[in-house]
Amino acid sequence: MRTLNLGILAHVDAGKTSLTERLLYAAGVIDEVGSVDDGSTQTDSLALERQRGITIKSAVVSFAIDDVTVNLIDTPGHPDFIAEVERALSVLDGAVLVVSAVEGIQAQTRVLMRTLQRLRIPTLIFVNKLDRRGAQAPELLRRIAERLSSEVIAMGSTSGLGSRGAAFTPYGRGDAEFTSKMIELLAEHDEQLLKTYVEDEEALSYDALRERLAEQTQRALVHPVYFGSAITGAGTDALIAGIRELLPATEGVVDAPASGSVFKVERGPAGEKIAFVRMFSGAIRIRDRLRFHGDRESKVTAISVFSSGSVLTKPEVSAGQIGKLWGLGEVQIGDAIGTGTGTAGRGYFAPPTLETVIAPTKPSDKGNLQVALSQLAEQDPLINLRQDDVRQETFVSLYGEVQKEVIQTTLAAEFGIDVSFRETTTICVERLDGSGAAVEFNKQDPNPFLATIGLRVEPAPVNSGVSFGLEVELGSMPYAFIKAVEETVHETLQQGLHGWQIPDATVTMTHSGYSARQSHAHAVFDKSMSSTAGDFRHLTPLVLMTALQEAGTTVHEPMHHFRLDVPTDTVRGVLAALARLRAIPQVPALAAETSTLEGEIPAAAVYQLEQQLPALSRGEGVLESAFERYQPVTGPIPNRPRTDNDPLNRRDYLLHVLRRV
Repeated sequence: MRTLNLGILAHVDAGKTSLTERLLYAAGVIDEVGSVDDGSTQTDSLALERQRGITIKSAVVSFAIDDVTVNLIDTPGHPDFIAEVERALSVLDGAVLVVSAVEGIQAQTRVLMRTLQRLRIPTLIFVNKLDRRGAQAPELLRRIAERLSSEVIAMGSTSGLGSRGAAFTPYGRGDAEFTSKMIELLAEHDEQLLKTYVEDEEALSYDALRERLAEQTQRALVHPVYFGSAITGAGTDALIAGIRELLPATEGVVDAPASGSVFKVERGPAGEKIAFVRMFSGAIRIRDRLRFHGDRESKVTAISVFSSGSVLTKPEVSAGQIGKLWGLGEVQIGDAIGTGTGTAGRGYFAPPTLETVIAPTKPSDKGNLQVALSQLAEQDPLINLRQDDVRQETFVSLYGEVQKEVIQTTLAAEFGIDVSFRETTTICVERLDGSGAAVEFNKQDPNPFLATIGLRVEPAPVNSGVSFGLEVELGSMPYAFIKAVEETVHETLQQGLHGWQIPDATVTMTHSGYSARQSHAHAVFDKSMSSTAGDFRHLTPLVLMTALQEAGTTVHEPMHHFRLDVPTDTVRGVLAALARLRAIPQVPALAAETSTLEGEIPAAAVYQLEQQLPALSRGEGVLESAFERYQPVTGPIPNRPRTDNDPLNRRDYLLHVLRRV
């Protein structure tokens, strides 16, 4: 049986979870359609999900469409939980992007579509809520072509918009206009089809065109558009037929080496780790031993597989399936299974640009809070905990304010810990101004360590990361010492001269040296006379920070690209507000009734703009914003509070000690 791993994606409140319910009902998995408002849906199982009516955690449910097993992944729509979407994308064969016929294309819709296109994930578009007052169809299709993708085609016609009788009628072989539009769209990517059509129109049958449409959809070149209502069921049968016909279901290769990817990790009732894995080939069986992060092996102790709307205990999970594995204590999100690439959730969306201090209401819960946050970070690596040992404070990275509520509720419900948060602040980065170099020699003052280290730092292209290279011979000293330097370089660059991470840099080791293993006569090994990895780990931050001070760094703040649709007579007041928020608007696109403003705004000011917009635009303004880039800070330089293990603090401490000596 063929398998299709399908993602349902949308901006919050577009009706994504309701569509999931309708698909499960149509497939016979559930007896009645659940309601988001009533908290009775299959995939929103967290208490806060049911309370708020939003999806927070990705959920998996399986059903069959004829000979195709569909593993459906319902992902969050709120931008605060984009990390959950990111992890799901790596295991998808295809996607349905849901757009509201009333609200139209929203900020998250555009972010999701750009990402789906970049990853070349085959995507159908479903315009939902045809039964709602204010629903649009032809106008919205034009906007989809303008703002999401020009390579779209409506798969049917609509009627009764804005009423309970709203309907969607699929086009068929008798619709000449639809056939003509198919040829026009498909010819953009198929010269042979265009040539055949020019030579002989009759040579292209309707069935052949549908096959070409499926082929180009599966290559993510075109995006068929369906219309309907998840509440009434209008159009969903046509969508289900489209999922089966147009998206790429495959036969898994079972007789091959095991290959898979871990895209989600959660904790069971007893605190045990449960890994969600999508298998690409081969199979994993109970008692198989898997290796993660070093030489330690973990044995699979139990397996469950998603099947026909439930999760069944099985002896194995095989190619094409999604399963849950127990017993893997070392597993992390993004890990590879067997020969897999392990790309789950790595770098599809921008990193979080906000952080806040989290503290327990009861001081006695401080130790338990650290354990609980560490477990939450396992489930969401982008939470990114940071400990300030000097002030005894813990920082948590965030995408938005709603994420605070989720963390707070989860800690109270699952760990019995009440917490509070400080005001959210922006996460900046540092970029190198130039090159710098430093060296400390073994057994030469003021170096107190038995190690020679020379490092040169140079700027690197944006988003290239930190690279470490050697200008010394690889065999000039034990590899463990070189590795200690490399690992410490990456740790040290987490906090630059102003306390912010330096994400892109080229670091080269220019000098090396050590004291060979030795001892006094007739005595055992004396580490006071011989170099250890600890000498290199302690000296590296001192040398690197000296090189950074020579190179210099500039603090950059995150900038969002914004798009504002506001009444034309309010443009002047909105522009004034944008100037106060340090935004950089482009020339407005003025129209008779509604005008559009685009530009860039500091991430720190986005929340203020959201709060001010209703008053500025009489409640009619619509804001879209998404992370765009980092730019140098203008005005006072924001310094990040330093942690006790900050390399600059350690460097100052060492220099203080050396002066005393």
